[in-house]
This record gives sequence, C-alpha cells and structure tokens, in this order.
Amino acid sequence: MKNLTSAEFAVLSLLGEAPCHGYELERLIEERGLREWTEIGFSSIYFLLDKLRKSGLVEPLAGHGGGKSKRPFRLTGGGERVLVNETRRTLAEPQRHYPRLLLGLANWPAIGMAQGTAALAARGEALQAEARRLAAIRDGQQPRPVFVDAMFDYAIGQIEAEMAWLRGTVSRMETAMDKIDFKRTLKALYRPPAGEWVEVDVPRLCYVMIDGVGDPNSSGDYRRAVEWLYAVSYAAKFAAKTSLGKDYVVPPLEGLWWADDPRSFIDRRKEEWRWTMMIMAPDFVDKGLFEGAVAKASRKFGARPESLRLAPLEEGLCLQTLHIGSYDDEGPALARLHGELMPSRGYEFSGPHHEIYLGDPRKVEPSKLKTILRQPVRQA
Repeated sequence: MKNLTSAEFAVLSLLGEAPCHGYELERLIEERGLREWTEIGFSSIYFLLDKLRKSGLVEPLAGHGGGKSKRPFRLTGGGERVLVNETRRTLAEPQRHYPRLLLGLANWPAIGMAQGTAALAARGEALQAEARRLAAIRDGQQPRPVFVDAMFDYAIGQIEAEMAWLRGTVSRMETAMDKIDFKRTLKALYRPPAGEWVEVDVPRLCYVMIDGVGDPNSSGDYRRAVEWLYAVSYAAKFAAKTSLGKDYVVPPLEGLWWADDPRSFIDRRKEEWRWTMMIMAPDFVDKGLFEGAVAKASRKFGARPESLRLAPLEEGLCLQTLHIGSYDDEGPALARLHGELMPSRGYEFSGPHHEIYLGDPRKVEPSKLKTILRQPVRQA
C-alpha cells in the first residue's frame, strides 16, 4: 500500500495498540473522539479492515471463531513497519491543505463588502462554537494521555489561529472599504475662500433635520436637537456600512436660520431666530435605514422629536464665504452681503440663511472657528 488514507491510518494505529474486532474499534473511535480528526464511519470499519487485510497489513487473530463482527484483527509485521514509517512521516512532513475558504475569498468581488464581511462574521461565530465543543469533548475524557491532550490542543489551536486571522482580515477589509468624505467629493460646497463671497450652485441634497426657535446658546431644545442629529446620523452610518457595505464620514453640522426681520442676524437678536439644524445624509440612506437609526437613538433619548425627519433641500444658486472667527463676529460679513453685494448683482433672498460648522466650539477657540456662510439667492 503506497499511501494510507486518514481513516486507514487511524484503524492501523488502533490495531497497533492491541488486536481488536470491529465493535471494539468503533468504541475506541468514539471514546477518543477520532471522528474529530478523520472521516471514518461505523459502516466503513469492516471495509477498511478488509482493505488493510488484502494489502497484507493486518490479519485475523488465529484461534478466534465467530462471525465477522467478532473476529479480531492484529497488525502483521509489514503492517507494523508501515505504521511506524507512516507515523514518522506524518509527524515530520507538513501537509498542504486547500480549504474551500480560499475559493470563497477568490470570489469576494461576486458578493461585495457587506455580504462578505457578514459571511466572515458568521464563520467566526461557528469557529467559536466548534472550539467550545472540542474543549468539552477533551475535558470529558479523564484521565487523558499527554499525546491526546496534544491532539486536542492542536485542533483548538488551529481554530484560535484562524479566528485571529479572521479578526485581522475583517479589520483590513473594513479599512480598505472606500469611505466617502463629502467635504472632498463636494469641494465647491465646502471650500469657499475666506472673506470673499462667491457664487455656487447647490444641488438637491438630503438631510436629517430638526426644527426649533430661540437663542442656540441658551435653548435646551437646540442642545437636544444637536444630540439627536448626531445620534441618528452615526446610527445610519453604521447601518449603511453593515447592510450596504458603504461607509462615509458623517458630514458637519449645518443650520438654516431665518427671522421675520433679516437684520436680527446682523444685530444678533438671537431670541428672534428660527432654525432648522441638520446633517447631510447620503442618497443611499433611505427611509428604512433612517427609521432604524431613529429607533436606535430613541432607546437612549426617549421619544423622538416631532420635527425629526429625513428630507431633501434644493437651494440652487447661492452666495457663500468662509468666516473665520466667533459666530458673533459674522454681522459685518452679512451686512455687506445684504446691503452691498446682493443689491449690486440684482439678487434677492431665495431661502433661509445657511451656516455650515467646520469647527467644534468645544475644542476650538472662538477666534479660530471656521464657518461657511451661505445665502440662497435669485434674480430680483
């Protein structure tokens, strides 16, 4: 016999310990958990014995009668030599394996990031369950020879190594996932020059929005609105990443501001201001993802704000500039826009004053804050 199969090798190994008949071999296979290491069915034991007998490696034990199931077998001299040589070779020579996992990875483009990472996550759960199962089998065998411990340690160690590989692979896959940054893909909207009003055509965009009224510095409604917007926006981002395989940088906070008297912005009469605070959402964040994100935020904040919504905004032609400094220092720039630039170009108001907050006032001193000031306009 040139090459032993794993099942033949297992039967030969057991007969190397002591002569056995088929039922005894089955009992030893079960007790030692050999089916964890090799494919060997009960119905194939007698087939294997017969095959090994025809190859001259085992022989029926002389002086024992009885039926086929009670006939013990032992190794022949040739069988002993083959067992020793096969054991030495198997321990010394690494065997190459070609798991179907590699074919799955080769076909990764066919299913995409979302389904691929979900499949790998399911594989990780199955591996953890298998490791627990093997550990339970190992712990149920008392006492255990050291070499049996080594067998289980090897099998469980392989699973742990694959799980470590799996975690690293999923992390690299997620890092490699294209992350959309709208401040880069929509540069014209997010990078106006400082101190200069320029024209820009703003397309139809979708936003998570909440309405309110009053001074943002003292209004509890304003603070709660901002908390809700960020909670929903980040929940939608992670849902899109998980279910669609699309990742993006959550855009900055924005606000629409208006009042009965536009001069209230120049004079900073904040108690007269009405506002809609909002964060842009990609077009692939649909109603279903949005409602799921709201439900998740509701578990933290309670009942959703009545005006919370996912809605489009199409501003069209706008004038915008980058303001650097405190929010309260915006007055002169707005006065120039309203009193000089719009009249000189024949424009009138076509929507609320719009601000985009590129700096975090909790982390940046007021003199260094960056805010985009935008005003929708139309020909008068």
